[in-house]
Amino acid sequence: MNIRNSFVVIILSLFFFSCGSNQNKKKKYFSILTENNQVIFKLGETVKASIKNAQNIEIDSVTYLFNDKKVKSKEGFTYTEEIDTEKLGTHILKAHVFYKGKIDTITKKLTFLNNKSPKLYTYKIIAEYPHDPKAFTQGLEFSGDTLYESTGKKGVSSLRKVNYKTGEVLVKKDIDASYFAEGITILNDKIFQLTWQSELGFIYDLSTLKKTGDFAFNKSKEGWGLCNDGNRIYKSDGTKKIWILDAQTLAEKEYIEVTTNKGVKSRFNELEWIEGKIYANTWQKDGIAIINPKNGALEAVIDLSGLRKKVKEHQELDVLNGIAYKPETKQLFVTGKNWDKLFEIEIIK
Repeated sequence: MNIRNSFVVIILSLFFFSCGSNQNKKKKYFSILTENNQVIFKLGETVKASIKNAQNIEIDSVTYLFNDKKVKSKEGFTYTEEIDTEKLGTHILKAHVFYKGKIDTITKKLTFLNNKSPKLYTYKIIAEYPHDPKAFTQGLEFSGDTLYESTGKKGVSSLRKVNYKTGEVLVKKDIDASYFAEGITILNDKIFQLTWQSELGFIYDLSTLKKTGDFAFNKSKEGWGLCNDGNRIYKSDGTKKIWILDAQTLAEKEYIEVTTNKGVKSRFNELEWIEGKIYANTWQKDGIAIINPKNGALEAVIDLSGLRKKVKEHQELDVLNGIAYKPETKQLFVTGKNWDKLFEIEIIK
């Protein structure tokens, strides 16, 4: 008897739960329809969207939003937009459909890609300099003639001033053993340094390396690479996004997504700002990506696969990582994690 009553209770509970779920779930009568059901577009193409109204319900009006910003629509409740100045990557097209005193909100995910495949560049070595093979290089940047370097791994992370010509470490500041240090950038006589998974960054005085503050991450949860354009800071976090930070508050204001003509890319590590472009190491890849910071287009790749053969093999040897540029002399330097050499290279286009 108890078993039968329990069974009845379970059945009734499932029934009422099912009815409640159906009642709470609002039926949508509309959807966004793109021409030829296209959801991936390239620069120069045009997005043409309309409202699919399968039950021919009379529509009063439609409001379109592109990434939550209202955009103009044409007669017949259609939306048309040529892809030209938009950032590449993932976007959300939303429509509020008003009908019979009601509203139906519908969305469609679109992906914008570059319309050209990345150019492939190679290099030639101009000079080789000594580099500390115990330095697990995470960030590399010049200020004048002095090279600043951030090294990683918990317990051995550091921030350094280095004589790049001799490899001598002039000043070394050890980072608390609980942190895994990552990329750095220098702006307004300050050094900004990321940590990997602690959701925290540090600020130092450039001349003394004295820590003067810290900053928390926001939507990005990891710290990988940093660079700056003189006004804003760019931050990679291992995802497809490169975040753009306010240089004063370090708040993440917006982001770009890096794309080729085939898809959206990720895992960008050490960053460097060079002549209006972002140069980025890709983790586990022996090359540098050249990225347009305005729209995220991956415009070129420098194949550096031959460099690793020129460094000393040892147990701790790791991937290519470290880009530093001297704008005054237009010199480009690269190294890797636990590499015994710093290379000055020239790009061959």
